[in-house]
Amino acid sequence: MKSRHTTESYARDELPVKTILVVFSLVLCPACTHAAKSAPQKHYQLTGRVVSINAKEQTAAIDAAAIPSFMEAMTMEYPIGSKAEFATLQPGEQITATVNVGDDGSYNLSQIKPQTASAK
Repeated sequence: MKSRHTTESYARDELPVKTILVVFSLVLCPACTHAAKSAPQKHYQLTGRVVSINAKEQTAAIDAAAIPSFMEAMTMEYPIGSKAEFATLQPGEQITATVNVGDDGSYNLSQIKPQTASAK
């Protein structure tokens, strides 16, 4: 005797798979939106001098003044978020910029502007 599958039996067989997929997507969707929100959360104003640039890594070594409530004066490498801003940097140039610090500890510079002679 041949076995006959009815539409009802197919629906019943698919129910656990559909349920698992729906539950799985409900769990993952909030995680995806959280990842998008974990972009830089804190912003600090930096003033300093460009010591050197690394085109391969798109970073710049900046001799920065102390940033109150964040870090002491020091020279360190900063990733530059924008290729256009990176292209304008010149060693020896005095700049102001925003340090963007993510919740995960990542950081970069943006809104980089050369300091004018009167801003020194």
